[in-house]
Amino acid sequence: MLLFFSSAFAKEPLKVAVAGLSHDHVHTLLRAYQQHEVAILGIAETDTALANRYRNRYGLPDSLFFRTVTEMMQAIRPDAVLAYNAISEHVDVAEVCLPLKVPLMVEKPLAVDNKQARRIAQLAAEHHTPVFTNYETTWYDSNQTLRQLVAAGNIGALKKVMVKDGHQGPREIGCSEDFLSWLTDPEKNGGGALIDFGCYGANLMTWLMNGERPIAVTAVTRQLKPSIYPLVDDDATIILEYKSGTTGIIQASWDWPYSIKDLQVYGESTSLHAVDPGTLLRYTGPRKQEQIPLQTEYFDDQLSYLKALLDGEADGTDDLSSLSNNLIVVEILQAARESAKRGERILMDGR
Repeated sequence: MLLFFSSAFAKEPLKVAVAGLSHDHVHTLLRAYQQHEVAILGIAETDTALANRYRNRYGLPDSLFFRTVTEMMQAIRPDAVLAYNAISEHVDVAEVCLPLKVPLMVEKPLAVDNKQARRIAQLAAEHHTPVFTNYETTWYDSNQTLRQLVAAGNIGALKKVMVKDGHQGPREIGCSEDFLSWLTDPEKNGGGALIDFGCYGANLMTWLMNGERPIAVTAVTRQLKPSIYPLVDDDATIILEYKSGTTGIIQASWDWPYSIKDLQVYGESTSLHAVDPGTLLRYTGPRKQEQIPLQTEYFDDQLSYLKALLDGEADGTDDLSSLSNNLIVVEILQAARESAKRGERILMDGR
């Protein structure tokens, strides 16, 4: 996807608007605001009680708040809009922002299904305005270094990838009721753990495969805690098959004993294991391991990434945040959901 930016964008600080406050990840942005690392021009939130809680907690001025994204965008013109609302509402934010040529970044995943994802892509193309998706794992130095080593042929041909993501459960770790109200809703979130954490694996796998779509997807979902999550899955395993013979195994769950975001890749004689954001191990045998020094040239977070893009200092094409990658992510998730529902292996070409 080609990126189009105006030289009129301010370089310091990044000026953003916020669409929704119901996603708990918004706390990271508001802490950055308190540290003067970003300027917030407006916040759109229809839930008055929710808006008031954030206003009071972070000492936000009344002048920042609007009822709707449309109302907000009539009053301000930010460098970018950051969406912290239900996944099903991302397309609604895109319908407002992209015709105004204001770049959009949403929290993962891009959309709940292919129809919404393709509409967002259509708007981006028609209005020459980029859309990005934010994943925590994008900013892990371990993942960035791992991918460089794979691309350089350090492990030989990529044979197998295993991605484990999740935690004890969103209610168990104390997510807000505002977040839970849509995170555990099959329509607003698109599913449970399969969507919430399966998207990380689909995103990383697509990146490692240089944007290649899998030829088949097989998934199994379970409700291990139906009394807590009666409407959605809380545990999912997704298998991705590629034409080259590479296999991706994604394990997404709200039933891990602790929080985990773990990436392992296996080559012809070597494996790499990104244990956490700052640890990358190379294995040449079960007991032969070494810790790999990490490259630190990639961006620290979505704000530094967006700033570089808007300043013309980065490209953003086909990376983890890109629209091209995340359209495939949504395809994978929809196929996985269908596979689990039907109990069948789903061919991505439809045959």
